[in-house]
Amino acid sequence: MRVDGQPTRTIRAAPGRDAVEIIDQRWLPHRFVIERLADVASVQQAIRDMWVRGAPLIGATAAHGIALQAIADASDEALAGSAAFLEAARPTAVNLAWAVRRMLKHLLAVAVPLRAAAAWDEAQAIADADVLVNAAIGRHGLALIREIAARKPGPVRVLTHCNAGWLATVDWGTATAPIYQAHAAGIPVHVWVDETRPRNQGASLTAWELGHEGVPHTVIADNAGGHLMQHGEVDLVVVGCDRVTSQGDVCNKIGTYLKALAARDNGVPFYVAMPTSTLDLALGDGVAEVHIEERTGREVTHITGRAASGELIEVQLTPDGSPAANPAFDVTPARLVTALITEHGVMPATAGALRRLMGSS
Repeated sequence: MRVDGQPTRTIRAAPGRDAVEIIDQRWLPHRFVIERLADVASVQQAIRDMWVRGAPLIGATAAHGIALQAIADASDEALAGSAAFLEAARPTAVNLAWAVRRMLKHLLAVAVPLRAAAAWDEAQAIADADVLVNAAIGRHGLALIREIAARKPGPVRVLTHCNAGWLATVDWGTATAPIYQAHAAGIPVHVWVDETRPRNQGASLTAWELGHEGVPHTVIADNAGGHLMQHGEVDLVVVGCDRVTSQGDVCNKIGTYLKALAARDNGVPFYVAMPTSTLDLALGDGVAEVHIEERTGREVTHITGRAASGELIEVQLTPDGSPAANPAFDVTPARLVTALITEHGVMPATAGALRRLMGSS
C-alpha cells in the first residue's frame, strides 16, 4: 500500500541483513517513523509494547527476530531461548507462536554455519506469503462487496473495528483488503471506522491508511455502530481476528463481540477476514479456552494526541485513584459470524468447514 504515494510495507530487512526496519506505529497518525531493530531484545520490546501490532505483522516481526538471533548465535540452545523469549511477548495472537515455531523447525534442520542466511530467507518468505494471503482474502471479499453493490444504489457501507488494515499485516491488510480492491475496481465504498478504544487503532491507524489510499471514510465512536445499523446505514461488517478456534469462535480486539451482537439483531452480515495462520485447532470453546491478554490500565486512563502546538502529549482522562481494567480482546461465538473470508475462499464458521479447509490447504 502507499504512504504519500510511495509503495510501502510495514516491515523489511535492512540493507546488509543486520537489522530489521519497521513502521513504529506508536507515532501514527501524526508522525511517520521508521525504527531500526538490531537484536532480539528490541524485537521483543517492539511486539510487547505495540510498536508493531496485528496478528500477521507480529508473526512476521518475530520471524525476523529469530533471524537476528541467528546472526548473533545460531546454536540450537540460543535459537530455542530466543523463540521462548519472543513467544512470551504477547499471549493471545496465534501468529506469534506459529511464526517462531516455523522458523525454529526450519533452522534446526540446517547446518549451524548456514543458519543466518537461511533464517533471513525464511523470514522473508513468511512476510511475502502474508502479502499473497491478504491479496487473496481481498479478492474473495471483493466478490461479497460486488454482490451488494449490484443490488443497491450508492456506496457499499462497510463498518470496521480496530485496525485489520495493512498496518496490522505486511501489506494489504485482512479486513481492509476487500475494501482496497473494491475501491481500485471503481466500486463506490464508504467505511465507518470505529475509533476502537482504548488504543484508538481505528481512529489513528485505519483512518490514516484509508486517507492515504483515497478511500472515503468516517471515524465514529465505538458505541455508534449499533445505532448506524438500526438506521440502515451499514451494509456489512468486516473485522479481522487474532485467533480462531476449531469450532469457529473468533478472538479479536475488545468490542468485536458487541458489534457482532448488533449486526445479528439488525440483519447485517458479519464477516471475519481470517488468514489460516490464525486458526488454532487445539482450541474448541473460545470463550472458555482463549487466554485473554490483560494490558495496563494506563491505556484506559490516559490518551495521547497532538496539541495545538503540534506537540504529542499524553493526558489523563480519569480521576486520580480510579482503577481501570483493560482486557485487550474478546471472543465472538461462531453462531454470530456470517462467514469467514480466508485466502482459500469464503466459508461458514463451523468445525466441519474448518476441518475441510485445513485438510485441503
